[in-house]
Amino acid sequence: MASDPEQPTLSSLGKVGKSSGEIGGVEEPLLNGGIHTSENYSLASAIFPFLFPALGGLLYGYDIGSTSCATISIQSATSSGISWYNLNSVDIGLITSGSLYGALIGSVLAFNIADFLGRRRELILAAFLYLVGALVTALAPAFAVVVIGRFVFGIGIGLAMHAAPMYIAETAPSPIRGQLISLKEFFIVLGMVGGYGIGSLSVDTVAGWRYMYVASTPLAVIMGIGMWWLPASPRWLLLRAIQGKGSMQELRETAICCLCRLRGEAIGDTAPAKVDEILAELAVVGEEKEVTLTEVFRGKCLKALTIGAGLVLFQQITGQPSVLYYAASILQSAGFSAASDATRVSILIGLFKLIMTGAAVLVVDRLGRRPLLLGGVSGMVISLFLLGSYYIFLDNAPVVAVVALLLYVGCYQLSFGPIGWLMISEIFPLRLRGRGLGIAVLVNFGANALVTFTFSPLKALLGAGILFYAFGVIAVLSLLFIFFIVPETKGLTLEEIEAKCL
Repeated sequence: MASDPEQPTLSSLGKVGKSSGEIGGVEEPLLNGGIHTSENYSLASAIFPFLFPALGGLLYGYDIGSTSCATISIQSATSSGISWYNLNSVDIGLITSGSLYGALIGSVLAFNIADFLGRRRELILAAFLYLVGALVTALAPAFAVVVIGRFVFGIGIGLAMHAAPMYIAETAPSPIRGQLISLKEFFIVLGMVGGYGIGSLSVDTVAGWRYMYVASTPLAVIMGIGMWWLPASPRWLLLRAIQGKGSMQELRETAICCLCRLRGEAIGDTAPAKVDEILAELAVVGEEKEVTLTEVFRGKCLKALTIGAGLVLFQQITGQPSVLYYAASILQSAGFSAASDATRVSILIGLFKLIMTGAAVLVVDRLGRRPLLLGGVSGMVISLFLLGSYYIFLDNAPVVAVVALLLYVGCYQLSFGPIGWLMISEIFPLRLRGRGLGIAVLVNFGANALVTFTFSPLKALLGAGILFYAFGVIAVLSLLFIFFIVPETKGLTLEEIEAKCL
């Protein structure tokens, strides 16, 4: 019988030595007063522990992009390939937002099962739901089955967007943790661009919407197999050890083996010492006590929840979906012929988002989280007030709207886009991380739903100009929140973040 990769043995690893890819560092103080050597790791060994969880984000982005094209294909009398193509606006809304409803449920489930299942098993479950949801949607014989498939896929999104940041944060070397978690946002945007591209190629094909959804299944399979092959998060294993949920010696040995697999040969013979350091730091910050539901809203747990949930709330209510809604009309007013094709506009904006997210990935571990947040959100404030002014005062100057649109998209992808997900994966104490991140992801999808559902009535009531001014005011409030509340976590281990920032 094959052994579970989550339970490797020391003997199976052999002797671990140095590698030419080793990256080391200087000695740093431990939280309990001792000294530890900074992490040795090889960049090659960090690829797969990032890549397979990040596929969960890529599939989320792909769903956004492909669904925008699928809703066009499924309503076509000539190319839908179905007899029930005459769908009303409510039906299309259910297809579009079905995955969002599922993601909300997935976030609630993650709150309750995350610490029991562990990050790795939760991602395996997410990959399975991605696969089932995509197949049910693509093969659906009736509209109701399409909605069920979208809902199942959405549950996978909720679990993946909860577990992927945790797994990457807990397994990544501290010096490149920010880059790797921010790169997950890059994968989300890459998935969106891929979804728009495949959708545009399939939109005129008979039953093209089925091909759009089934195209995601190979990635779901790769994600599931990859997560089965990867080891468990050593920090999750050590949390279970100090909370008495297994044999301390066995869990410690398993954590050492997992750390060796995650770091590669570069870690040498320092893995046992590193595991003992993590155990000592967890004991110093009081992780041996299991968190209760009421404790989530007290003390350092409440502070972490305020920071994490606050960031993802402002990420959604500063108008990002609304600005992108106007992208096609803004570019068309400026004379760009491609703007008449909504899919082409989406691809162009997506490519620009990719470039700006890539820039954030490159500098996040050098500049830090706060400078990117403060600078990026400041740019968003300027762009939102420019957009409001364009729709009220400057409608004869479309160049202002184009500049404001690009400024907003660029600044969002430098700040809230990647840094929001990065901060919520770092800021929660280990014993709270599963539940805390579950609440944060629930707030994220809930706020997304709120903005999506209220945008049209608010636009009709207030007009686009006043609405963008309102988003600008909210962005100013988010800037104050970041300046006074959000700490800098650059260069700190997860245990040091808990001890120094909360």
